[in-house]
Amino acid sequence: MTARIGVVTFPGSLDDRDTRRAIRLAGAEPVALWHKDRDLHQVDAVVLPGGFSYGDYLRAGAISRFSPVMESVIEQAKAGLPVLGICNGFQVLTEAHLLPGAMLGNDHLHFICRDQKLRVENTDTAWTGDYTAGQEIHIPLKNMDGRYVADAHTLEKLEAEGRVVFRYLGLNPNGSLNDIAGITNEAGNVVGLMPHPEHAVESLIGTGRTDGLPFFTSILKKLVNA
Repeated sequence: MTARIGVVTFPGSLDDRDTRRAIRLAGAEPVALWHKDRDLHQVDAVVLPGGFSYGDYLRAGAISRFSPVMESVIEQAKAGLPVLGICNGFQVLTEAHLLPGAMLGNDHLHFICRDQKLRVENTDTAWTGDYTAGQEIHIPLKNMDGRYVADAHTLEKLEAEGRVVFRYLGLNPNGSLNDIAGITNEAGNVVGLMPHPEHAVESLIGTGRTDGLPFFTSILKKLVNA
């Protein structure tokens, strides 16, 4: 049976179609989910894509956190449903308290768009099993509010429990504490990251790299072997 992975569209989502394409390329069935619909249509996993939900008018991800679909996502994520938040999706996950910390404006106060080198720190999550610990990858990065922050206790806990999933290499692009590019919850089913793996899944476009495809093959394998 083909795994079904839902992709939520909020007002202002930009990368929902790209994410559905990445899921299809990995061999799973993408399922479009509307932000006003509480029904997740029996999907096996959910992706919150990048973009500027509700225009970031209040605070990035803050309004989307209250969308009807998020009531179901929060409930099922706590019960073990795999959830991936990319860029704005990461912001939504922190606002929904499915992940700790917060996302603030980049320390240089500019929008950034470039390919970013990352180090894979944790391969034990539902979304990173096809990577190798310590692997260095290149993933496109584009954000205005990408600076990850948390209090000292939270940072210490994330580091001690191995819950930093990706770390920026080279110049820190946005001032994120501890060079954090992505984190996971304690159970490993919820992952959020700033860079955009859905933009690095085909060798014929962009930089020609497919370093983002393992996100989507990882969850497929996880679901098939569950």
